[in-house]
Amino acid sequence: MTLRDLETPALILDRGKLDQNLAAMRDRVIGLGATLRPHVKTAKSVDVVRRAVRPGAGGITVSTLKEAEQFFAAGYRDILYAVGIAPNKLEHVAALRRQGCDLTVILDNLEAAAAVADKSAALGTTLPVLIEIDSDGHRAGVKPDDTRLLEIGRVLGANLRGVMTHAGGSYDCQSIREIRVYADRERAQAVLCAEKLRAAGLRCPIVSVGSTPTATYAQSLAGVTEVRVGVYMFFDLFMAGLGVCAPSDIALSVLCSVIGHQPGKHWIITDAGWMALSRDRGTAGQKVDQGYGVVCDINGEPMDDLIVSGANQEHGIVSRRDGGIIDAARYPVGTLLRVLPNHACATAAQHGAYHVVDGTTYVQWVWPRFSGW
Repeated sequence: MTLRDLETPALILDRGKLDQNLAAMRDRVIGLGATLRPHVKTAKSVDVVRRAVRPGAGGITVSTLKEAEQFFAAGYRDILYAVGIAPNKLEHVAALRRQGCDLTVILDNLEAAAAVADKSAALGTTLPVLIEIDSDGHRAGVKPDDTRLLEIGRVLGANLRGVMTHAGGSYDCQSIREIRVYADRERAQAVLCAEKLRAAGLRCPIVSVGSTPTATYAQSLAGVTEVRVGVYMFFDLFMAGLGVCAPSDIALSVLCSVIGHQPGKHWIITDAGWMALSRDRGTAGQKVDQGYGVVCDINGEPMDDLIVSGANQEHGIVSRRDGGIIDAARYPVGTLLRVLPNHACATAAQHGAYHVVDGTTYVQWVWPRFSGW
């Protein structure tokens, strides 16, 4: 089967680029003395993740308990659920642990800590927890100088396993130098919190950090035990805009068909709207606005400075970046195009499977992916 045999839109994954991205990050993190704990939320596919870490050979990170279930069933035991735990999920967590899954959760407040402590006491077991640290003011977490850090640690007691942080603010950086600053802050503040907990007599064996930008440009991981990254597997236009990768490193694309033209508006119309590409417009805030994605030929090569400039539910509007004239005769109805995504996680989430190629138009495998919570 080749790409020309597929109904469109379809999600395309270049295996060669995937493997290169996986190897580069693995070598980088190991070279800095830490362990890589891949985040599987981007891939949501056992076939993809097996190429990053074999079942039983290392830990993974998940963003939903459904991911934890799916990957545990596939042989992954060491799993970190890296979204603040809600009390109504603790029974689900406990059930997975009873089945043999070494599932760890995170939290950043006394209420959740008390709920974990109460549940673990009622069950007569431990529910391992990492305290989430706010290292950059981007999202959730306990500030390193907040007295609640030690209070939470004491409430957790034997359930405390360590600390974690995510330098999400690195996604707003304007230069590689600025990303490096975020990376050092992420590391330093996580290590500081671990040292505070240990000085208070509390166990803190794990110091977990991670974002694809900071992992790519970190100059030191001293004191860090593990790094969590996810979008590095595929990369996307947003990461390229940050300087974290080149557009040629992007392993994911959406195959679509030309279904019409609007010559007076200099538009090509395709069958890949926001339901296929996602509504993510993250690059709009960067130096180069990539619309809803960069348009490539069937081989994945960008062409004629075309972008998806607009998107309805099932229609994509392709135009030149400068709004100039398009020779419609070059793109007759039925022409197959590929679109590089703004946000790999969001685009992949629109599809049920990856059609895997390796630098050609030949489809080698179809790898299923899942969604939901």
